[in-house]
Amino acid sequence: MSETNVPAGPRRATLAFIFVTVLLDILAMGMIIPVLPKIVVAMLGGDTARAAGIFGIFSTAWALMQFVFSPVLGAVSDRYGRRPVILLSNLGLGLDYILMALAPTLGWLFVGRVISGITSASISTASAYIADVTPPEKRAASFGLIGAAFGVGFVLGPALGGVLGGVDSRLPFWVSAGLSLANAMYGLFVLPESLPPERRKAFQWRRANPVGALKLLRSNIEVLRLSSVHFLYQLAHVALPSVFVLYAGYRFSWDERTVGLTMAGVGLSSGLVQGVLVRPTVKKLGERRALMLGLFFGAVGFTIYGLAPTGLVFWFGVPVMALWGLTGPAAQGLMTRHISPSEQGQFQGALSSIMGIAGMIGPAIFTQTLAYFIGPGLGWDLPGAPFLLAALMLACAIGLAGWATSPRQQEAAVPSPAP
Repeated sequence: MSETNVPAGPRRATLAFIFVTVLLDILAMGMIIPVLPKIVVAMLGGDTARAAGIFGIFSTAWALMQFVFSPVLGAVSDRYGRRPVILLSNLGLGLDYILMALAPTLGWLFVGRVISGITSASISTASAYIADVTPPEKRAASFGLIGAAFGVGFVLGPALGGVLGGVDSRLPFWVSAGLSLANAMYGLFVLPESLPPERRKAFQWRRANPVGALKLLRSNIEVLRLSSVHFLYQLAHVALPSVFVLYAGYRFSWDERTVGLTMAGVGLSSGLVQGVLVRPTVKKLGERRALMLGLFFGAVGFTIYGLAPTGLVFWFGVPVMALWGLTGPAAQGLMTRHISPSEQGQFQGALSSIMGIAGMIGPAIFTQTLAYFIGPGLGWDLPGAPFLLAALMLACAIGLAGWATSPRQQEAAVPSPAP
């Protein structure tokens, strides 16, 4: 168990900066969501079908970079500190958006997307920073700040990107570059280092590669079991971005405006839960019960999504699904208790690699499930099948989490040295 000696005042200030850092990163990424597919279509002369395939390659490459480089940056931050990794990543992300704003061909745009996946992997380092400066019993609430930043960023980012893209399709890239570079300059003056030299660990490639980083999750049996819960959580989460737009159009005949407003409602609800409700819930119920409660609401929310006969019923599921946001912070809070201070970066990188794996395999699982259950050959018409599959995944996660965190299993778990 690691502890922090950072005073409460400076700790609040650094947590505020990390929140702003992640918010601006996600806001910048969100702004290019509405315009990047259109730029690809324009570069291909209006061939939407071909553009869809190319854009899928872009998305897979981004997730692959997250998988590969999250543990690398995490291990680098364990050796050299969190501050340089966060600042250099913000700088690199800003320069990369400039590259994408000027990209004359698909090849250059693809290079920019790859670099974006590498530099965005620093979010795992931000999580390690939180673990450095926050006492174990308060980490779940602090991790909730990152979830809140994701929710707010993904609401405001696409909306702002759509407005700016209406002026010029490359303008969102320039604004994103400005936000990232301003974030780097701001952090240069106000962000202190969170990992003192005596807690750092030598950089080793066997720890920094994805396979080596994932081995850390086997260093403690409870961490291994909870990381399996984390994988199911991340895999289920992929269902929403993978099929929501297709599902909403097929099931409810929603137009772009209704889809956008619904996505905004989902993001705002999620941000509210993670930014406001995580702290009092964990304080009252503890991390274990908060984890179980979050998974339960996630499973119920997905079930409502999958079976909703009307759009109105679907909307009733949004606040229920938002309470799923209790899961991630509680799980991270539980796991970080078993990781040494010198390995928090590698550990957060390993969790990001798990997210990368889910991001690579999840879209195929859920889109193919949708295609199968609305196809003419089956004779069924169940467009909500991907959401029901996600609910089943979370039901399995509930059972696994309950077993992994039971008092008997915790007494039986004997920590072993990290590799």
